[in-house]
Parts: sequence; C-alpha cells; structure tokens
Amino acid sequence: MVSQVHLGHIFHIAGSPATGDAADALVEIPDGALIIDAGGRIAYCGARSDIPAAYRDEEVFDHRPGFLLPGFIDTHIHFPQTFAGDAYGGGQLLEWLELCIYPAESRYAEPEFARLAATEFCARRIAAGTTAAMVFGSAFPHAQDALFTETRRRGLRMVSGRGIQTTGEPSAAPLITSEDDAIRLTSEEIDKWHASDTGDVDTALLHVAIVPRFSLAVTRRTLKNLGELYDSVRERGVYFHSHLNENNRPGTGEVDATKQAYGVATYLDTYDGKFLPGSAVGGKSLLGRRSILAHCVHCQDVELRRMAETGTSVAHCPVSQQFLGSGTMPWQRTLASGVTVAAGTDYGGGDEWLIPQVLSAAFKVHISEPGEPGVSMHPAEMLFTGTLAGARALDMENRFGNFDVGKEADFLVVEPARVPALDGTLAHGTRSEDPTLARDQTLFALLMGIRESAIAEVYVQGRRIDVR
Repeated sequence: MVSQVHLGHIFHIAGSPATGDAADALVEIPDGALIIDAGGRIAYCGARSDIPAAYRDEEVFDHRPGFLLPGFIDTHIHFPQTFAGDAYGGGQLLEWLELCIYPAESRYAEPEFARLAATEFCARRIAAGTTAAMVFGSAFPHAQDALFTETRRRGLRMVSGRGIQTTGEPSAAPLITSEDDAIRLTSEEIDKWHASDTGDVDTALLHVAIVPRFSLAVTRRTLKNLGELYDSVRERGVYFHSHLNENNRPGTGEVDATKQAYGVATYLDTYDGKFLPGSAVGGKSLLGRRSILAHCVHCQDVELRRMAETGTSVAHCPVSQQFLGSGTMPWQRTLASGVTVAAGTDYGGGDEWLIPQVLSAAFKVHISEPGEPGVSMHPAEMLFTGTLAGARALDMENRFGNFDVGKEADFLVVEPARVPALDGTLAHGTRSEDPTLARDQTLFALLMGIRESAIAEVYVQGRRIDVR
C-alpha cells in the first residue's frame, strides 16, 4: 500500500478523554486532510492547507463536501440473529428468546445456512460502517468458522465467541451442550481463531471471547469451568462477554430470576466467581479489562463499583432495550461509577445495524429519564460512545478509535448528498453565531441524520473494504 491523502470535513475525539470530557476533546476540521502512511496508520490529521511537504505529491482522494469519521464500533451484536430482527414473540426478553430466538439460532446447525448468514452479517456490518465489533457467536463451531473466515476475507475487525449454553428451555435444546463439550469447544475455538490472522494478539484483527449466553443459560459447574478456562487464557488477550441486568419485569424478569436461581445478592456475582448461595465464592472471576457486559439497565451501585474496579465495560444498547421493554440504563449514574460505556446495536434484539441510530436512541431515552437523571447528551459524547469508547471497551484504544497520529486508520467517508433529508439539514439548518455551538449543532445533525446509504466508503487499516 502507498500513502494516501483523504480530503473532507473531519470530526473525531482526540486523545483519551473520559466521556464527560469528550466535548473538550472534539476536533472539527471543515477543510481537513487525513493522511494514511504505507503501513495503514494515521500520519497526519489536520487542515488541508497544512499538509506536510513530504505528502504533497501523494495520491489524493477528494471526498469534499463529505465527512471523514472514525469507523463505528459495535460492542454487542448477535451473529446467529442475523435474520431475526423485528421478531415478534408477544412478550419481553424471556418469552422472545423462547419463541423467536432459540428457533432462529438453531437454524445455524445447517452449514450452508450458516455460511449464508456469515456473508450477510459481514455485508451489513460494512454497509453500516462498523469497522470493529464484539460479536455474540453461534453455538455451532462450523458457523463460527464461517463467520471468522468471512470476516478475515473482508478485512474487518472482530471479537467473537461461540454462544455457550448448558441448560435451558426445550426450544433451546439444539443449542445446549454438555458441560465437558462447552469447555472443549470453547478451548478449540480459542486455539483455532484467536489472533489467527497475524499470530500476534497486538496486531490481529481477529480475536476470541468466552461467551456464555447469560447466567440462566448455564450452571454453576459451567461458570466454575469457564472461570478456570479464562484464568488460563486471560494473558493471551482472550475476552469475556455476556449479558447483565437486562430485563427485570416483576416476577418474570431475567434479573430476579437469576438472583433467585443462584441465591445471590447481585446478578454480577455470578460472573465474579461468587455464584454459590449467599454469593459465596465458587470459582474464579470472569471480570476484567477485556470483559464487556451488555445492557446493565438495572445495576445496583455495588455492581457498578465492582465493574469499575475490575475495568469491566458496558455495552449500552438503547434500541433493543426499547424493543424488549427492558427499561433505560441510567446514563449519569452509570458514567459516574467510572465504567466505560460504549454503544451496541444488539441486533436482533435491536432492529438497527447502524451505530448512529443507537446514538440517536440514546439521546432520546436519556433526555426522557424522569427528573434529575434526565440529560441532553452532548454530540461529542455521542460520537465518543460510538467510536473511541468502543475501542477502549475492547482494550484496543491504543490501536484505533480516533485520528491520533500513529493509530491504525479505520475510518468512514460519509456523503450527505446520498440522503436528501440529511443533506438539506446540513446545508440549510439554523446554526448559532457562536462557533463552538455551531460546530456541535453540525455534528449532532450529522449523527442523527446518517443512514446506511450515506456511508460511501469504509476503511480498516487504510484498506478500503469491499461490501461484496
């Protein structure tokens, strides 16, 4: 690859701020240049007029009046639900799983169907500008092989692990394995696919996670065995991913059901090695800086403190929380605990592939939180949550997530003209005379108005990704 000069209207969150400091770290360069060196890294991000002399003769890609944004990062999405979006089951989480999702995921037992789904899943990710993702995988090893193979072919970033279930409803029977097979298959996936593309976890695009569906889908023995397995591979950079405190409908919700089934004080205890009655220690913790827990709508303060203490992150999925009636993750209280909060589509509990639509939902639900918790998210917080926060949650903030010099060049070209409503809003919308507020208004309109058709080009490590 040779050096490239990309021109456009640049927005990104520079440095390594906390969410609350994102506005101070927001960079806008209306007539900007993003220079990618021959190794696929950011060599320059600044004004077009100040391009370093060494790059003035390089090939120029002029995307003006389009925008250049960091690639979107999805920290929670379901591969075996690729064709299960907007599934109607007549109820909330647990009914929806039994009636819709377990049957849909069981179809991946057919290898040809699994390959079809892997192709579609990657194509939809590219169309949505999702350059990196934490992917909840299929229970079937051949389906995971298809997913990793297709992801590698496309040149995308992914962390994924097979969905682990050792107990459950009759409709989940095809997805359930024995205790021994749960560990064997997970270990085999780690050995086969973790950093398989480069052989080095620090340069790889492909990584593996240990992924129990949730605590009700496994047993104490499973959690003990997974804790021991994770303890043995943690230093290899393997991840942990699952669901936490998603749905708490009185009497039948997942949160109360989990606490009752395990006899524990908090749902988080089950992942923290304290899964015996009374929250007694029964094994090793699965929490840590490469652990991401989805939803966290109904966390107790003690759970948030423990997550912050261990470096465990939250995948915030407001679209699916609305779809399944799960409630609203308290934005200010969760951030105040010190945990990293990143965006997740949760497709197919969510029915959007596009991270900006998740950010749009987040803005709407959090401004609607009753009383003092209600907050108008700053546009920079929104951009941070969909980009740099995701890289932080994946423990790869040093590699991508913004346009700091030296980082790997994951970015998008957004052409508003492809979406007339967005184009009109950006061209003719009212802007403040205050330049900072005008900047924020432009970014807000862009994030709220982006649709898949506006995403014209997608790059990972400076290489353009083909949607085909």
